Amino acid sequence: MKRTPQEQAEWLKKLPSHRLAFEDVDFLHRDELRPVRLQLELLKPELLQQEQGIVSTIVVFGSARVVEGDTYYDMARLFSRLVSEHCQARGMRKFVITTGGGPGIMEAANRGADDVGAKSIGLNIQIPCEQVPNPYITPDLCFSFHYFALRKMHFLLRAKALVIFPGGFGTLDELFDALTLIQTGKMEPMPIIMVGKDYWRRVLDFDFLVEHGKIAAQDLEIVVYVDSAEDAWQAICDAYPAELS
Repeated sequence: MKRTPQEQAEWLKKLPSHRLAFEDVDFLHRDELRPVRLQLELLKPELLQQEQGIVSTIVVFGSARVVEGDTYYDMARLFSRLVSEHCQARGMRKFVITTGGGPGIMEAANRGADDVGAKSIGLNIQIPCEQVPNPYITPDLCFSFHYFALRKMHFLLRAKALVIFPGGFGTLDELFDALTLIQTGKMEPMPIIMVGKDYWRRVLDFDFLVEHGKIAAQDLEIVVYVDSAEDAWQAICDAYPAELS
């Protein structure tokens, strides 16, 4: 039975082969299309940040499991407030606070920026738990990732400093990724600020690695340890006096 033009159009809409490739979600999810998906996850956050005029960032890492009232939650919030207040007062789109977008330390850092009406970025990752973006991220800078590798790349593309609060496996993964890139010269050196001396010196005995010849003594200079939000911010100001004066 011959279809009318309208019936033919409706019938064709149901055919996967007839869908436009970029509108065919099932097609885009094929294993063979992984390179395309990787490219999209690289391009989308990059282009949107360009449109927002984001020049540089300060990335805050730390546990998703701390809550408001925890010493480090409050410290992360204060640190972010100090950074954002300083930069916002100068109308800067530099040193924008960036987090993994989730709860805990990430929420605290986004919240500190929100406290003073400043923009902040959230790079959320889709995982079975702890993946819901916190409510303090600037809405048009709230990104979602499937691939950890692309998320890590965006953490570092505009970063001028990494501020590492106490955390677990995820925080350690992000920390060592940056340490390795700096040590091997794949990334320009930047301040890596470890907040909580006692915590980090117990978790990571870098001196032990030097003693056994696994890293060089000069590698210890990559990180600096602090115990307050003010000291973390001062370390960044000392590193970039011209840009932050």
